[in-house]
Amino acid sequence: MEETNQNSQTYLDFNLDILKPSNEDDLQQIIKHCYKKDLPIQIVGTGTKNEIGKKLQCAKILDMSNISGIIEYKPEELYITVKAGTPIKLVQDELRKNNQHLAFEPTNFSEIFKKDSNEGTVGGTLSCNFSGSRRFKVGSGRDHILGFKGYNGRGEKIKSGGTVVKNVTGYDLSKLVTGSFGTLLVLSEITLKVLPLQTDIKTIIISGLALEHALGTMASSIASSNDPSGVVFYPGSLRNNFVFNDLTHQGSITAIRIEGTKASTEQRIDNLFKNLNLEETKTTILDSTQSEIFWEDTRALKVFSKNQKNILRAVVPPSETVNLINRLKIFHPSYFIDWGGSLIWLELDYLSNQKIDQIRKRVLDTGGYLTVIKSPANIKSSSEIFTIDPIKFKISQNLKKSFDPKRIFNPGKMYTGI
Repeated sequence: MEETNQNSQTYLDFNLDILKPSNEDDLQQIIKHCYKKDLPIQIVGTGTKNEIGKKLQCAKILDMSNISGIIEYKPEELYITVKAGTPIKLVQDELRKNNQHLAFEPTNFSEIFKKDSNEGTVGGTLSCNFSGSRRFKVGSGRDHILGFKGYNGRGEKIKSGGTVVKNVTGYDLSKLVTGSFGTLLVLSEITLKVLPLQTDIKTIIISGLALEHALGTMASSIASSNDPSGVVFYPGSLRNNFVFNDLTHQGSITAIRIEGTKASTEQRIDNLFKNLNLEETKTTILDSTQSEIFWEDTRALKVFSKNQKNILRAVVPPSETVNLINRLKIFHPSYFIDWGGSLIWLELDYLSNQKIDQIRKRVLDTGGYLTVIKSPANIKSSSEIFTIDPIKFKISQNLKKSFDPKRIFNPGKMYTGI
C-alpha cells in the first residue's frame, strides 16, 4: 500500500501477502477483491490471539493495526467509540484519566504468548470474548458492546446498535458477532459501555482451605448481599507465585474482591467475616495497590507465564467443579478456578489429540465446554479447539453462509468446514 504525493487517494497492491488498510474504504476494497478472487484471509490486529483456534492456511493476511484510534468518548454518557484496531491498553489508559474502565476485564494473553506488554486490540478482544473475574457480576464483553460497524464477506457494510442500550432493536448482531473469532465479518468500529472505577478495592485472602470448602465459601460470598466483584481459588501448589508483604500464610488461596467506597468496603468485609466465619481461618486483607496487582496477575494468567506449557479453558456449572477436578487428576494438571467456581484454567505438560478428547469428554459429562487455548502446532491442525454440539454446529454453518458465503474470513479457525 502506498500513497502518491499528488493526491490523498490510497492505492492498494493486491499482490502483497499482507494487506494493511489505512481506512474503511481500503478495508472494503480489500474484502471485495478477496471475495471476487476467492482468496481466504486471516484477520489480525496485533497478533496476541493468533495462536488461539485452529491453524489457518490463508492466501492473504488482513492487518487491521492501522484502523486505530478513538473516534468519540463521552465520559458523562458512559460510552466510548473506537476503531477496531485500537490497542486495548490505549483505551484503558484513556478511560483511567476519567476514573473509568472496561469492567469486563478482558483476559490478557500477552504473558502466556510472550507478547511483551501487548494486550491486543479492541476488535480482537471482542471477537474472542474472553472476560475476566468480574464475569459473574457484570457479564462478558458481549454484554458491554453497544454497537458496531463492519463488513461481511461480500464487502457489504453492516451497522448494528448505537451508543445506548435502548438503540438496540431487532436482531442483536453485537452479541452474535462477539465471540465469533472473525469468522462472520470484519469489525471496523465498536462502541463500548464504560463504567466508573471504584475508589477502594480490598481483597480477602483465605489461606489453606481444601477445594470443596473453598468452593462453598466462594458460593456463599457471591450469594450474600456483600456484592463481591471477583472470587478465585488457587491450590497450594501455586501459592509461591504470589509475593505480598502482608501475605504470610501458606497453603491454597481463596480470594474475594470487594470494591466501592472505603466505608462500604470495610462494612462488607466485616459482614463477610461474620457470615462466613472467617475469624476462625487464616486470613489476610490486601489493600488497593496489592489488590490491583493480584487481580491483574489473575487476568493475565500470570501463574502459567513462566512455563511453555499447554493451556486449556473449561467452563462448567459450579456444582460440578469438584467432580471435574477429581476426574482430571489422572492428567496431573496445574489449575486455578475463577468466576466463583465455573471457570477452570488448566495447564498440562503434554498434550495429544487423545488427551484432549479424554478431557473434553469429562468436561461435557459435567454439562460444560472446553477450549484449547495454547497447544502444539500439530494439535491445532488435527484436533477441534472449541466444543460444539451438532445442532449449534448446523446453526453456525448457516450463519457462516449468510455472512461469509465464500468462507474468506478466518476459514476453519473455530470449526472444521466453517
